[in-house]
Amino acid sequence: MGEVTGFADIPPTTLADVLSRAQVMDIGIRPLWTPVPRVAGPAFTVRCPPGDNLMLHAAIYRAAPGSVIVVESGDLDFALAGGNVCAVAHRRGIAGFVLDGVARDLAEIREMGFAVFARGVIPIPGTKAAVAPLNTPVRCGGVEVAPGDIVVADEEGVVVVPGARADEVRAAAERKLAKEAAESLDDWEAAHRSRIGKILAEGGFPD
Repeated sequence: MGEVTGFADIPPTTLADVLSRAQVMDIGIRPLWTPVPRVAGPAFTVRCPPGDNLMLHAAIYRAAPGSVIVVESGDLDFALAGGNVCAVAHRRGIAGFVLDGVARDLAEIREMGFAVFARGVIPIPGTKAAVAPLNTPVRCGGVEVAPGDIVVADEEGVVVVPGARADEVRAAAERKLAKEAAESLDDWEAAHRSRIGKILAEGGFPD
């Protein structure tokens, strides 16, 4: 997955620094188990209406290896996926799930080491009846996600890099990482202290 996108070594924190807030999913989308590996790959998008998970179950057979399946869900009352769906996705090389909804069979998911980011768990499964298109723009965690956008997720959160800007964003993130790697903590502290002091002085805060 990293080989395909070039983003596997870039943390979401760095991406958040070079992108707008609109590209960072809200804090409700969290890893279901930790420590979770970072996932980075192109989005394969799914929309599921309330109570139904059919199209996610279809997506695991259609998404390419290395994809991150991103799901817009209609509710938090029924699980979108469980252990067997995650096991098949894992076996087929899917990098992970990012669900604006809930899952079940957490122990199984954790044991197999499959990365799932979601709003929580619930033991009730959804139905499988609502047929809908796959790979259309969706909204997940407050972020508009288009097919092929690059999704990078770990314990820090989930960031979506617009596909058309992938090269530009990757380059900016790599420059930032290189700059940080070359800076000692003493250098950082000196610059930080000076910057904070200047802001305080301009605000009338005494020494």
